[in-house]
Amino acid sequence: MYTCGIDIGSVSTEALILDIDESKNYKILSYVVNKTGSNSKTAALESFNKALTDAKINRNEINSIIATGYGRVNVEFADKNITEITCHASGVTLIFPATATIIDIGGQDSKVIKIDKTTKKPIDFLMNDKCAAGTGRFLEVMAKTLEINLENFGDIFLNTKEKVDITSTCTVFAESEIVSLIGHGVAKEKIIKGLIYSIADRIISMISRVGLEEPVCLTGGVAKNSGISSAIEEKLGIKLSIPFEPQITGALGAAYLAAKIDHT
Repeated sequence: MYTCGIDIGSVSTEALILDIDESKNYKILSYVVNKTGSNSKTAALESFNKALTDAKINRNEINSIIATGYGRVNVEFADKNITEITCHASGVTLIFPATATIIDIGGQDSKVIKIDKTTKKPIDFLMNDKCAAGTGRFLEVMAKTLEINLENFGDIFLNTKEKVDITSTCTVFAESEIVSLIGHGVAKEKIIKGLIYSIADRIISMISRVGLEEPVCLTGGVAKNSGISSAIEEKLGIKLSIPFEPQITGALGAAYLAAKIDHT
């Protein structure tokens, strides 16, 4: 059967179509990562239609649709909506079955999810959705302030030996702190190194409250930043698993769970 998962985040919307057989073996037919913009309903529908086109199938061939993410209730054409915690756990354990801890850093929130290794279901989680510090939005603001392309942050982190500590965890105050450092002639490379370490420290603080158990998987758009993943690995002293496309795990999990919907 064909199923679809749609993950509506504050910054990006993902749609993913699966082909699942009776033994629950699956194949990803297509996936789309779009900006959510100001209208999550429009973003969901456009992403869904693009995924259908890429998969070369029609709407009436989709057996079930599950929506997840903060905007899940706005997907009126979905058969069901499920929390992103459950869907991320489902999606990550499809890719990395042994995963015990998930770190998800998105555009405007971050979360740590602890997984039961037997059931593959979440047993505890901690979410930071009240402050943008340490998220993709935080990095975008800092990149603009530093006038350096965000895509270069990873290489700069890896190739810079010294850092300057960024003491502010608030996006607004951190921006002011950076402006002051630049004004005092501090090298931007050192500031970026310090910024990335500050994000890693924030994530590790969340992990300590949930409890670290390996293996650990890093997901979300920020997982594409090699500096962030390297800093977290260094601080924790472990190797992180990162999906081939770290933004689609929620949609993947939703599409897989959609196979369980009974339409009878």
